[in-house]
Amino acid sequence: MRILDEQRDQAVSRSTILLTRAEAEELRDSIEAILEGGEENHAHIPSEDFQKEITLALYDGANTSTFNDRCQRLIREDC
Repeated sequence: MRILDEQRDQAVSRSTILLTRAEAEELRDSIEAILEGGEENHAHIPSEDFQKEITLALYDGANTSTFNDRCQRLIREDC
């Protein structure tokens, strides 16, 4: 598991996420879609007011080429 605080450009070790029921359902649906395999290995889940967003991505440490440089470093070094 890797978590990136994009505003501070720092890895995060612990995080608390509070969701509404609708946001939790969208999160669940997005995870299911990613796991089903299609072409997408990531999903964006916005808050109900579109002011916040969670981005989820499925990764394999052996192949990070689909990620930007910052995410590749996060996967490799967890920093």
